[in-house]
Amino acid sequence: MATFALVLTVVLFLLGLAGTVLPVLPGATLIYAGMLVYGLLTRFATLNTAFFLIQGIALLLVFSLDYLATATGARRFGGSRYAAWGAALGIVPGALLFGPFGLIIGPFLGAVLGELAGGRKPAEAVRAGFGSLIGFVGGTVLKLSVEILMIIWFFMNI
Repeated sequence: MATFALVLTVVLFLLGLAGTVLPVLPGATLIYAGMLVYGLLTRFATLNTAFFLIQGIALLLVFSLDYLATATGARRFGGSRYAAWGAALGIVPGALLFGPFGLIIGPFLGAVLGELAGGRKPAEAVRAGFGSLIGFVGGTVLKLSVEILMIIWFFMNI
């Protein structure tokens, strides 16, 4: 049973890592689910409550990185709080309307529209939009890093 549990867990880990860059799959959630499945199938022989609590905190960190990194990128490139909010809010509708490309288009358009609504010039708004793109890419790298650390810690504990 432990071998089956490990194979299933590794499949969920791989899907989770793919989901970090593909909006169709819930990346970090699949990784955490893989750990839970392993724990359930092995009757939590090697994974304790503290392990799952800390991994849950890491999961929350990954969720917050999407919004924080994109908003921070917009602010770093001269965007106002309107751009930061627009970029963060643009992620979800962008992904829903444009699929994988929506994760790029949504924050960009959100930042641009936020800046325009705040009375900024179009050139400044576009600059803030590009900042949101850079923040998104940086956030994705950070999310992958946290997820890889989650997986490494899992293997250290089994």
